[in-house]
Amino acid sequence: MVQAPVKSSGPICHRLANGLTIVAEQVPVEAVSFGLWVQAGSAVEPDPINGMAHFLEHMVFKGSQRLPGGEFERRVEQRGGNTNAATSQDYTHYHVTVAPADFAAIAPDQIELVLNASLESEAFERERLVVLEEIRRAADNPRQRIFQQFIQLAYAELPYRRPVLGPTEVIADLSPQQMRQHHQHWYQPQTMTAIAVGNLPVEQLMATIEAGLADLPTYPVPQLPAWQPEPPFQTIVRQHQDDPTLQQARLVMLWRVPGIADLEQTYALDVLARILGSGRTSRLVQDLREERGLVSSIAVSNMTQALQGIFSISAQLPIENLAVVEAAIAQQIETLRQDLMQPHELAQVRTQTANQFIFRNETPDNRASLYGYYQAIAGDLSPALDYPERIQAITAEAVQTAAQTYLNPVAYGIFTCHQPLST
Repeated sequence: MVQAPVKSSGPICHRLANGLTIVAEQVPVEAVSFGLWVQAGSAVEPDPINGMAHFLEHMVFKGSQRLPGGEFERRVEQRGGNTNAATSQDYTHYHVTVAPADFAAIAPDQIELVLNASLESEAFERERLVVLEEIRRAADNPRQRIFQQFIQLAYAELPYRRPVLGPTEVIADLSPQQMRQHHQHWYQPQTMTAIAVGNLPVEQLMATIEAGLADLPTYPVPQLPAWQPEPPFQTIVRQHQDDPTLQQARLVMLWRVPGIADLEQTYALDVLARILGSGRTSRLVQDLREERGLVSSIAVSNMTQALQGIFSISAQLPIENLAVVEAAIAQQIETLRQDLMQPHELAQVRTQTANQFIFRNETPDNRASLYGYYQAIAGDLSPALDYPERIQAITAEAVQTAAQTYLNPVAYGIFTCHQPLST
């Protein structure tokens, strides 16, 4: 069985009286990664302000009353560190990595920016242009266009179907006051998780963070909308988009599957994704690329989000191969539904899946992101710690049951995209 790497101390989780959760871990690497996770991604936005969470992420770095715009980045860079942020459907994440000796100086600045952003009108108008340009570039990027089409096919009603960046017309109409209200509503203790991983004692990491966060006022907890997962596809639902910029066609087949809200069901789906399309020895890569040469590339993903996930198979291929590749994928899924995996193949796939998880989370940055994701979204650290053991416990019967339950070979969504056909 694959064993998780030995740690100098396991992660410690502590909840402050105001509702904010701190997770800290000492690891023997000469860096500290510090992150603030806000459970306020694009999904919580009503339609009239779609894109606000991402726009706000930009504006946080424009400074606070204590830190002028650019000052935080200057302080981090002077110390050889790095800082960045990201917005998804489920969260917004701010992070900084510095040497252990600099953590006590930099962590309070990161907290100050996130909690006390000035959100000044003049800076807001300048940054609006930056965000609009980002939206324009995304619209010009074939990969991002295809991803957005795929997401809109996957979700008919859930807010996951909307673009994280928001539409141009919405961003163009937002006001600074709307952003201030959004920030005040969501950026408060009960929706936030602070993570620190690096080579300092856990007590010291905790004390530095708590000094900047403990005195925050407690507000009523923001209420998330009462979303429900969408039902599986009942038939084959097709969508197509002509794209004259593509040299080869794109095909994406997808199924609605459980998310973090039903985490126990996701482990076998992770194994299924690797069996089908992760690595040269996987079934679809061997069949469609290596042996028959029908695709240039093919990959499989089990994308797990808070409420509902997407199991997807995506390929790049000549237009004339679309029908035969779709049929071949459906046949491979039917085989998994009908036949138990051989023990040697399952053992290999379980080891690959567990090892990749471990290898991806060796650095303080990656480990802090792992802890932040599960604690902020699932409210539980244990999935971040026992994933390898969960994967190694998956049986051939569990893989078959997952395929039978969630991957219907005659009911799925399929999106294709290629150059217009000549008439």
